[in-house]
Amino acid sequence: MKRPEKQSLAKKRITVKDVARELGMSVSTVSRAFYPDAVVADATREVVLEKARSMGYKPNPYAQSLITKRTRIVGVVVADLSNPFYPEVMTRLTADLQREGMNVMLVAARETGEVDAAVHVLLSYQPDLVVIVAAPMSTHAIAECENAGSPCIFFNRLAGAESQHGVTCDNVLGGAMVADYLADLGHTRLAYVSAFPDASTNVERGRGFTDRALARGLSGPIVIEAGSFTYEAGFQAALNARKLETLPDAVFCANDIVGIGFADGLRSTGLSIPADLSVVGFDDVSMAAWPSHSLTTVQQPIDQMLAVTVDLATKLSSSPRLPPQIHRIAPGALVERQSTRARGYAS
Repeated sequence: MKRPEKQSLAKKRITVKDVARELGMSVSTVSRAFYPDAVVADATREVVLEKARSMGYKPNPYAQSLITKRTRIVGVVVADLSNPFYPEVMTRLTADLQREGMNVMLVAARETGEVDAAVHVLLSYQPDLVVIVAAPMSTHAIAECENAGSPCIFFNRLAGAESQHGVTCDNVLGGAMVADYLADLGHTRLAYVSAFPDASTNVERGRGFTDRALARGLSGPIVIEAGSFTYEAGFQAALNARKLETLPDAVFCANDIVGIGFADGLRSTGLSIPADLSVVGFDDVSMAAWPSHSLTTVQQPIDQMLAVTVDLATKLSSSPRLPPQIHRIAPGALVERQSTRARGYAS
């Protein structure tokens, strides 16, 4: 008995010619219906789009880009996915951009030194623009994006100069909020646990914290170097802090993950949080609220930052020569949990 012949061909792909044939229209008329700015009667566009939906036809974005010179691709580069703040940001940013009709291409660099290489690969797909999420990028890579007609938006970490588009929290204000909070609790010996030294977020939070502490009449906070935005770096920074001749009575950590690591490191040496020392973080990631951490922290204004980023991306997709814009958005609330407590002014 002869075995039935195995189906080897996939279902035939519907093309614009098929749609035109079904409607009895020219290919050019049907093609124009898929471009919002093209001259075509509204009734004709509606008929074409409905027939395309019923037949399962979807315009080829690469073919469209040959005409519009825009791909509707937004390249997103991220190098810090170990920080739980960024997976949440990436999920929401991707969904928001897709709602605006943009296609997201994500490139994850395992280390910050790989960002330039990731951008180089990304540009081969001719994205309309590139969003750099908390990752440093060289001036050469920035120039490469500009030459390719793909402007950059730096999200939550600025490029080091205001010649690029950027969306970030007002980190200076956030650091000042922490200094006011700790001063109001009666703390007098403050410290800043510094993370990646070249990161604008780290530098600005530390500056805001120090300047406000001095304005409140306190001594300048000491700096305890962690070196990166990781739990391990925070834990080790706490072990190093225990070697100080005099411990601070309150510390502000560059982000929540460093803060959680720092608090755990202190506990491992026999100290109690907050009885011996108050600890404050920054970001308000979900694990900061876990009972095992209960970390006092400053909320990042994620909703506003994402809304501004998507609005800017939409504008740049059609107007890539838009003058650079830097958006600093006020932080959210300072969320008080169990890692801090009031103290008297006596040393």
